[in-house]
Amino acid sequence: MKKIILCLLLIGMALVSCNKDDNNSNPDPKPIDDKYKTENVVLLVIDGPRMTETWQGKNQENIPNRVALLKEGVFISNFQNNGLTNTNAGHTALITGVYDSIQNNGKELPTNPSVLQHWLKQTNKDSSKAWVIVSKDKLEVLNNCKNKDWNGKYMPKADAGVSGNPSAYRDDAITIANFKKVITTDKPNMVVINLKDVDSYGHENKWKEYIQAIKTTDQSIKEIWDFLQSQPNYKGKTTLMVSNDHGRHSDGIKDAFVNHGDACVGCRHIEFFAMGPDFKKDAVIATGNYEQIDVANTMAELLGVKLPYSKGKVMKAIFK
Repeated sequence: MKKIILCLLLIGMALVSCNKDDNNSNPDPKPIDDKYKTENVVLLVIDGPRMTETWQGKNQENIPNRVALLKEGVFISNFQNNGLTNTNAGHTALITGVYDSIQNNGKELPTNPSVLQHWLKQTNKDSSKAWVIVSKDKLEVLNNCKNKDWNGKYMPKADAGVSGNPSAYRDDAITIANFKKVITTDKPNMVVINLKDVDSYGHENKWKEYIQAIKTTDQSIKEIWDFLQSQPNYKGKTTLMVSNDHGRHSDGIKDAFVNHGDACVGCRHIEFFAMGPDFKKDAVIATGNYEQIDVANTMAELLGVKLPYSKGKVMKAIFK
C-alpha cells in the first residue's frame, strides 16, 4: 500500500512540474527564416550621384518617383560613406560590411567574402540564386574575394559589361533588361545591381546628361520595384535597397560634379532608400550613425545570415 501511495505522489509531483514548466517557460524562438517576411533582397547601387541633385535638390525635382515611393518606404537622410569614395571600394563596403582599400580598376578582389557568398554557403543554395549584375565590367570582382578560405568558393553568378567585350561598360538599360531576365529565369533570392550612367556622364563633364541620368535612374527604381511586385515569387516578400558607392565633389568648386574620391561632404554623403515588408513606410530617419558598411548587415539580418568579418551593424531604426 505504501508503495502505491508513493507512486501516486511521484506521478502527481511530475504532473505539477510539467504544468508549471508549460505555463512559465518561454516558447522556443521562431526559426530565423520566420523572423521576417522578406525572402528576397535586391540592392540597387546608383553610381555616383550627389545628394544635392537628388534628395537635397530644389523641390527634389530630379527624383519624383522616389518621392512618390517614399509612402511605401524609408529614407535615411544622414547616410555616409566613411571609407574610400571610389566605385570598387564603395560597392565592396556595401556588400561585405568592411571598408576595404582595394584598387579601383577591377584588378583586385575584395578582401572579405560578401553577404552573397555567406548566404550561398549557409543555405547551400545553387549559385544561380545569387547574382551580381553590373554595368561596369570592373565590378565583376564583387562575386569573389581574396580570403584564402573563400576565394573561388560560394560565388554568385555575375553578368557584367558588354557581351563579347568584357573590357567595356554598357548602358544601364541593358543591365536592367538582363536583371529582369535573371529574375524571370533563375528567380534568385539575392541580387546586387550597379547602374553607371550617372557617374559616367559626371566624369565626362556633361551636366545636362548627368542630370538626365539621375532622372532616368529614378524612373528605373520604380520600374524595378513594379517589376518585382508583378512576379509571384517576389510580390510582398522582397526588399529593395537603393544606395550609392560614393557622391561627388561639393558645390562651390568649378565643375565640382566631375570627380570624386576625397573626404569632402559631397563625396561622403550618400543615399539610403528602401522598401520592403519588414521596413517602416513613409519614414525619414535622421538619427543614428548609419553608414555604408551597415547595408551588408541589414541584408544579412533579413535573410538570417551571419557575417563574422563585418564591421557594420543592423540598421534597426528602419525596421517596423
